[in-house]
Amino acid sequence: MDTKKDHWLGLPKNLFWGYVAIFLFMTGDGFELAFLSKYMVEIGFTPAQATFAFTVYGLCAALAAWGSGVIAEVITPQKAMKIGFIMWVVFHVLFMVFGLTQKNYYYILLFYGIRGLAYPLFLYSFIVVIVHNVREELVGSACGWFWAAYSLGIGVIGSYLPSLIITQIGELNVLWFSLIWVCAGGLLAMVALKNIKTSTHMLNLNTKEKLSEMSRAVTLLMTNKNITLASIVRIINTLSLYGFAIIMPLLFVGELGFSMPDWLQIWAIFFFSTIVFNVFWGIMSQKWGMLRLIRWYGCIGCAVFSLLFYYLPIYFGDNFWIAALGATLLGASTAAFVPMTALFPALEPKHKGAAISVCNLSAGLSNFFAPAIATALLPFYGVVGVVYAYSALYILGFVLTLYIQFTQKQFGPQAVSVEEVAS
Repeated sequence: MDTKKDHWLGLPKNLFWGYVAIFLFMTGDGFELAFLSKYMVEIGFTPAQATFAFTVYGLCAALAAWGSGVIAEVITPQKAMKIGFIMWVVFHVLFMVFGLTQKNYYYILLFYGIRGLAYPLFLYSFIVVIVHNVREELVGSACGWFWAAYSLGIGVIGSYLPSLIITQIGELNVLWFSLIWVCAGGLLAMVALKNIKTSTHMLNLNTKEKLSEMSRAVTLLMTNKNITLASIVRIINTLSLYGFAIIMPLLFVGELGFSMPDWLQIWAIFFFSTIVFNVFWGIMSQKWGMLRLIRWYGCIGCAVFSLLFYYLPIYFGDNFWIAALGATLLGASTAAFVPMTALFPALEPKHKGAAISVCNLSAGLSNFFAPAIATALLPFYGVVGVVYAYSALYILGFVLTLYIQFTQKQFGPQAVSVEEVAS
């Protein structure tokens, strides 16, 4: 087991290159996030078709995320990450060649959707490595660094770099360029994590026992009320992250006069904010309490700042720095959900892999529901209707956290009554 000398502000030193691999891989994976919907509209598809493509992608990501925790324990995280890496490369090429290049909507849905199965296997399997290599009291801060690496990749570099080159080389070439980053991350993970120890007790299970353990990713939702409530809160967690990346280019670039590079840089600022606060909230969760942090700074913060991110540019126009302020505040509150990753295995300590799978499923479902809500509401209520829907769901998340029963060693029980909140 590790010692204090094995960590730097909660960052496990023996897993350092694994964090770098996550950063590189998610940089490539995030290249299209903030401009693909707008690009699909520009080449002839409707906004509803563009958002539906993200909905299909999100559904596939949710399915892969659901099983990733248990799959990683059954076959080892290293093998699960390898499978995810290879799948991403193969189906990204097919998506580019037969989907976008030929403007074939069927192939876009098919190959982009299947590619959605790949990144959760790579990304979330690394959480299993963290859980099995980090002391329980440090898992929160280690997960904070995990999400910092994720955000630095998918959001900051994944958005800012395209903003610098998209006008010079075009959208398609930017998407081809993403392959280099994904390959760098995938290959680094295969080398850096090769000798990292993880739990091997499931490798000796027979097929029936492995299937039984994998089924816990389903049954926990029915047998553990706290896991069920936490799952809903985790779905709500990243609605604005996945949803705003799709709908806000239509507002910022399509209506308010921002350029595409300006929008991409604003979105990169959002993710840069999450990086700083992922680490900060991860450390503070050990001091203030994970559930309290999620409840007040996550749910209430996102409910308020989602609306602010919309209304600031509405009132001040295409003012880059005002929009960047809204992005910074929203990013800070989104990052306050970072203890969710540590909360799930703490709620089900005897079946950590299955608990992580439920957490990952919830993250994937967020990737599904965010564009699904946008698809359903955009034609009738526009961007503002989608923003208000997200904000209302964050308020729902706040209410649900009041009923999660959880005891953190340093703080004791953190579930509170409605009366306590009112007082």
